[in-house]
Parts: sequence; structure tokens; C-alpha cells
Amino acid sequence: MIKTYIMDCRLFENQAVFSQALELISPYRRQKAALLRHENDKKRSLAASFALNAALKAYDLEERMMEYDIGKQGKPFFRDYPDICFSLSHSGDYAICSIGDQDIGNDIERIREGKEQVAERFFTGEELSWIADAGTVRERDERIFRVWTMKESFLKVTGFGMALPLTDFAVITQTGAVRSVRQQVNDKTYYLREYDMPASFREANEYKISLCSESKEFAEALIVSVLPPG
Repeated sequence: MIKTYIMDCRLFENQAVFSQALELISPYRRQKAALLRHENDKKRSLAASFALNAALKAYDLEERMMEYDIGKQGKPFFRDYPDICFSLSHSGDYAICSIGDQDIGNDIERIREGKEQVAERFFTGEELSWIADAGTVRERDERIFRVWTMKESFLKVTGFGMALPLTDFAVITQTGAVRSVRQQVNDKTYYLREYDMPASFREANEYKISLCSESKEFAEALIVSVLPPG
């Protein structure tokens, strides 16, 4: 079962909380945060680390104790637990971590206006037709970011990254909670799952979240992560 944890980056806006939390993550994740130039990016990276820590609790593990290696395609993995797969992403005020026993790619994006030219450049004709069928400008913007997060999650799970042209595969949203990617870049079958933000979040309608994996066993909802006591 692939589970996805979400964390509010604003929990680290207090500098004292941020500094204390930084000492509770692994040297690898601490260094990644240190290399980021902007404070908001550092907070997002830290939130992703804590979402990963929350996910690892199901395995009776702590992120700060994990040692990392980098795979051939640049994806990090746990040196002593290679069968635990994970993916991290952050955007705006939120970070997510997906975890399971199959390779995973995930993406979260905050919806923004005026991205039609980006879509026209990177999306397939089929995807653009689906976006054009939107009834309102708002729905069009939402569809653009639904496609974008699904495509990004596919790039991450395969390890291709932006080396693979985005028009080489399609992620049109068929009916049903779990869908497949139409692709010929390898002989594997990949499944997609979108998630709604928890209704308790005041920006619940401002973000799109997608996962991609060879497994179709996705949890039904996101799990909200919180800071540990103290």
C-alpha cells in the first residue's frame, strides 16, 4: 500500500522552531536544506523531511537515523532499506511524502493562472483537447495543473526527469480513481492516482496532487503530518 503524508510548511515559520527541527533530521536532509538559498525553500525542504519521518514511523524507523545513497538516475534511496521506496515534493505552503514497497513518483503544485503557453509547449494534443473542454477559466487552470502533476509524477517514478520530452507520453484522465499512463518509453505499466487536499485546509482547492507507480494499491486519502511533541 502506497501512503502519502502531507505537512504544512508554515509550522516552521518561527525561527526557534525551525532551528530546533533542523537538528532532528538526518545530515543528508540537513545539507540539502542548507544548500537552498531562500528561506521559504528551506522550510519546504524541512517540512518534506518531517513528512518522510512521519511516513517512516510505520516501519518503526526515524528519518534522522537513515543513511542515503543515490541511484543511477539520481534518485535517493535508503542504504540499509532499499525495499522502502519514497518520493518527496513541495509547493507553496505544503510538502508531501509518498512511501511504499514500489517505486513512486509524486508531485504537488499550487494552481496558478496564465500557464496556457506552458501547456501548449509541453502537453500532447490529446491533453490539450481535454483542457480546452473546460467549462470555465478556473476549471481550465485546474486541468492544466492536474496534467502537470501527473506528468511530473511519471517523470519522477521512471527516473527520466526532464530528459524525457513531456509529449512522449499522455496522462489523460479517464474515469475512475486509478488510471494508467499511455506511454512507450518502456515496457512497464504505470498507474496514476490524484488526491484532494484535506477539507480542513483552508487552501484545499488551490493545490493539485498526483502519484504514479507500478502499483495500483494507493491509500484512499492523504495523511496529515504534525510536529512531534516538544
